[in-house]
Amino acid sequence: MQKILMIGATSAIAEAVARRYAARGATLFLVARNTARLSVIGADLAVRGAAQVHEYALDINDLAGHAGMIEQAWTSLGRPDVVLVAHGTLPDQAACEASVEVFLSEFSTNGGATMALLGPIANRLDEAGAGTLAVITSVAGDRGRQSNYAYGAAKAATSAFLSGLRQRLHKRGVAVVDIRPGFVDTPMTAHLRKGPLWASPDQVAKRIVGGIGRGTPVLYAPGFWRLIMLVIRLLPQAVFNRISL
Repeated sequence: MQKILMIGATSAIAEAVARRYAARGATLFLVARNTARLSVIGADLAVRGAAQVHEYALDINDLAGHAGMIEQAWTSLGRPDVVLVAHGTLPDQAACEASVEVFLSEFSTNGGATMALLGPIANRLDEAGAGTLAVITSVAGDRGRQSNYAYGAAKAATSAFLSGLRQRLHKRGVAVVDIRPGFVDTPMTAHLRKGPLWASPDQVAKRIVGGIGRGTPVLYAPGFWRLIMLVIRLLPQAVFNRISL
């Protein structure tokens, strides 16, 4: 029976992932700031087959609250087999350009707070010499693009942080999975026009659970985004400057 610590558990992707683990009879420790939504999700997962569901209210931007949450998670689960971090927002690029304060706040939410959380969790997994640490970043971090480079910069920083953790923790038998979704139809993207490249949260969740099980270092979800982002990364700068992405 797997033990899963899920941070940012009320996001659409995280909820879809949790449902898949619940169907396997896993024990889940869910962390999110929206307590009402957290309770609804917890009750649903119990019906879907979860062995136990623990709930913990925390805004990950509250850095002082990280230690207490981690301690409670380890107390409730023992040592989790999987830690999944699904924390973040989709900032308004124009607002980030207009205000340094807005940019720094969004960068902290989408990068700094996550990296601050990963450090102590990595230390615990390092000490145990087992487990998988998985973090949802984004394809936006692969190359800065004019439409969302504030968001992309935060995700790129997180991916670089994960790369270092992966190298460090590999020697201890701990897998680090960098999950890079493309376009996903969630409440966070409800205002955006949808097209053929868009996926549902459950499609992405299926790939995430499989990738975590395999310990895939960098997981694009859906998988075709690996090729798309390879092409975007390889575009010469002179060509890249003339297109709108």
